[in-house]
Amino acid sequence: MPKPPEPDSDTHLPDSDTYLAKKRFFDQLLTVYGRKPVMEALQTPDVKLYRLHLADSNRPAPILDEIRALAEQRGAEVVYHSRQALARISKNSRQDQGVAADLHCRHYQSYADFLQQLPARLCEPMAQHPIANLRLKKESPAIPRRDSSAPGHPPRVLALCSIHNPQNLGMIIRSACAGDIDGILIPQKGCATISSSLVIKASAGTLFKAPILSCEKLKDALQAFKGHGFSVCALSSQATESLFEYKPKGPIVYVLGNESEGVSDTIFSLADKKLRIPMSNEVESLNVAVTAALIAFSRNL
Repeated sequence: MPKPPEPDSDTHLPDSDTYLAKKRFFDQLLTVYGRKPVMEALQTPDVKLYRLHLADSNRPAPILDEIRALAEQRGAEVVYHSRQALARISKNSRQDQGVAADLHCRHYQSYADFLQQLPARLCEPMAQHPIANLRLKKESPAIPRRDSSAPGHPPRVLALCSIHNPQNLGMIIRSACAGDIDGILIPQKGCATISSSLVIKASAGTLFKAPILSCEKLKDALQAFKGHGFSVCALSSQATESLFEYKPKGPIVYVLGNESEGVSDTIFSLADKKLRIPMSNEVESLNVAVTAALIAFSRNL
């Protein structure tokens, strides 16, 4: 079972190594709920179970026995709760089915930690990169680059604005995980909940190994990325420049909005560039998950 760093005398200090390491550990916890999603997570080799939550009123069922056995095999803590207490953990009493699990996903982190770790991820000389002056904390573990990224390629991030449909969110995560994307920026409010069973199913299990970046407010996160040398590009059917003709020379964030409303005006105003996907036969829009897939593999086009 993964464990947070042991406390020391400076744990309460916000700048102490132990405090920051412990905060990073809990930032990488993802709570999923529902019997099948939890079972699928426990059957994924890369996923580490931190704690299993069960309702003490659950009726006997073979799948519950199997979930509990897998948790015990992994040495994870199993905690029993009242239905009301479990609902506070899952935040979805209608669909949790009396089961929730805290998973430690090493690719799941806050956008701030992603920015701190970024210099160690780049393969080009730091002096030549626009975010060379980022301070890398010594306790920040570097996340290896994808094999599909050629040396020297600047990082690319997908940012999601008001993606409410869980199937679309799951398919976006799947495409980004398969393609050449270094981070998927998802606000905690305004998008579908990533831990829902529909998202997990649509992602085909890639949610647990995708580079998810969490943020409270998308606007604040995008401003932070801009402050660290990233260009922000919003996808819009009204733009004049084609995605396939644009060749970014530095780190970039692509912003995707939902199909009915697109990117919000507030987020659109932050964009350094607007891009479109050229379409034929008077087709006005693509499914947002298809757009994400085109971006994920556009570097290879």
